[in-house]
Amino acid sequence: MTTRRSLLGLVGATALGIGLGIAPAFAQEVTLRLHQFLPPQANVPKLVLDVWADNVEAASEGRIEIERYPSMQLGGTPPELMDQAMDGVADIVWAVVGFTPGRFPQTEVFELPFMVEDARAASSAYWQMFETHMKDADFKDLHILGTWVHGPGMLHTKQPVAVPSDLEGMKIRGGSRMVNQLLETVGATPVGLPVTGIPEALSKGVIDGTTIPWEVTTSLKVPELVGNHTEFDGPAIYVLTFVLAMNKDRYESLPDDLKKVIDDNSGLEFSVFAGGTQADADGPARQVAVDAGNNIITVTEEQAAEWEKIAKPIYESWVADMNSKGIDGQALIDEARRLMSEYN
Repeated sequence: MTTRRSLLGLVGATALGIGLGIAPAFAQEVTLRLHQFLPPQANVPKLVLDVWADNVEAASEGRIEIERYPSMQLGGTPPELMDQAMDGVADIVWAVVGFTPGRFPQTEVFELPFMVEDARAASSAYWQMFETHMKDADFKDLHILGTWVHGPGMLHTKQPVAVPSDLEGMKIRGGSRMVNQLLETVGATPVGLPVTGIPEALSKGVIDGTTIPWEVTTSLKVPELVGNHTEFDGPAIYVLTFVLAMNKDRYESLPDDLKKVIDDNSGLEFSVFAGGTQADADGPARQVAVDAGNNIITVTEEQAAEWEKIAKPIYESWVADMNSKGIDGQALIDEARRLMSEYN
């Protein structure tokens, strides 16, 4: 009888609340649009973004719905994603920071050649440095949910590349300002191109190769379009930086308990998960190229010394560029290296 009476009391209180125009908390519904540039079956949407969105929906007990828009379905181009988040075209975007060169300068510390060896360590350092240096500077107009890098970047080419001079005269798609500077230094011609444009550019001979990590090659069918892949032991020739970014006003408009749901699924732990998940997907993708009989060239750490020597002036010019903006570039390099070395 007590249980029945309590239940009737709850129903009556709820009805009274509705009659007074007070909606019960569980009736609140929020729809957020998540926009990104890869097809839904690619590794990042499937293994990172969908996992994040599903976790948020579950933790909110259905009060938050996240609509997923892959392949730029809301319009625009990949370099416009950050502006779309700022302008409210999308509520949340996953974006490559380097698609807008120089606009978020401090993130480039992780994109310097041969800077990053481990994606989890770098993603952890990136989030910590975001909170310390970038939150109220580079990203002051956005609410950032996660910051990470992918696994080791590498070269995928029609002709084999083992030493820097092998790239001379080649047209190579580069994914960021730092990558393009390295390509120019070794005598290649960098070609600016969104990652989704790589297959057509390779098949039509617009480019002779591309820089991407292993995990992206499967969805783009790169092992079918080139026969050579150059990877590096030790620090990677490059990585790109990513953010999962939310419109600031949209975040602030959420009730506190739903902000907490977003917060609990974002930040350092999510960033490390995202970067590590991308890196873990490298192995299966590499095996596809192995099974296809493609030529995989591994540059040892000793052999990479020649490449790193060529890259040294890029560090010097980057530090000078940061200093001209009032940013201590060398201090950022030192801090990133320290935080990555401390990662456990």
